[in-house]
Amino acid sequence: MPANEHHIVPQDAEGERLDVWLSRLPGAATRSQIGAAIGAGRVRVDGEPAKASRRLRGGERVDVDALEAPATSRAKPEPIPVDVLHADDDLIAINKAPGIVVHPAVGNREGTLVNAILHHFPDSSWPGGADRAGIVHRLDRDTSGVILIARSARAHEALSKQFRERTVEKQYVALVRGAVREAGSIDDPIGRHPRDRKRMSVAARQSRSATTAYEPVKCFEAATLLRVRPRTGRTHQIRVHLAARGWPIVSDPVYGTSSARALAAFRRKWGPLAAALEAMPRQALHAASIGFDHPRDGRRLVIDAPLADDFAGLLERLDELSA
Repeated sequence: MPANEHHIVPQDAEGERLDVWLSRLPGAATRSQIGAAIGAGRVRVDGEPAKASRRLRGGERVDVDALEAPATSRAKPEPIPVDVLHADDDLIAINKAPGIVVHPAVGNREGTLVNAILHHFPDSSWPGGADRAGIVHRLDRDTSGVILIARSARAHEALSKQFRERTVEKQYVALVRGAVREAGSIDDPIGRHPRDRKRMSVAARQSRSATTAYEPVKCFEAATLLRVRPRTGRTHQIRVHLAARGWPIVSDPVYGTSSARALAAFRRKWGPLAAALEAMPRQALHAASIGFDHPRDGRRLVIDAPLADDFAGLLERLDELSA
């Protein structure tokens, strides 16, 4: 991590040790280096020196001085195509393609959105250094859609504050299996799965409140296109909530799996429609728009991101089969 950086602890990091959380950040130094820096007082939480064992609650500001990962691990610019939706002196909005990881990490230093941003915007002074490249929030690798990048520390802090205070309005489009007839809201707390720590669950032993509003846009009998508005920002929130209601997102490899018997029955019942759904190469989830106040002048911006080709093509195929 570069010198004199700061981070806002996300809500889903509640309960983690400070040193463990810092060691998991993209481009982080080793845990021993982080521990040494904390012991030397070069890491502060909300302006005060903190112990390595401090348990985070979410929302704190963590300032880090002179704590750097080896230079060989730094992200490098790569000429990866990006779809720029908006760009000014303070921020950039990108329509992230599916299949692209946002941040570089150990074993995955190339081909990320950060690598692309460093190439296309070489003159920016990125808050958090090259490995962060001003990223304000994240999307899963296989989720497409709009993502914001701050070009200065001032813009990053202003946008991060809006995320913390939940004044950012995010709207997603999701295609789920099953028929959803009415709009509604899901208010099930989310936490780490009790047995699989890589997954999230509404049946976690320790969880945090999570709210997701949804409304059907179009029903294809075996599947429904939803407009989804997450009111909170928990990890995998939309995927977990919809799956828990019996409406898993189409082609979600983690939360959308079915037993062999259920899958066979689905194929027998729906035939070509089932085949079209199974042909979707990744989870059918798209960050369609984001609304926020511009960090410089406060004007409200709403940025829309068109559907990726695979998602749009699937909807066209479903229209054909439903005609």
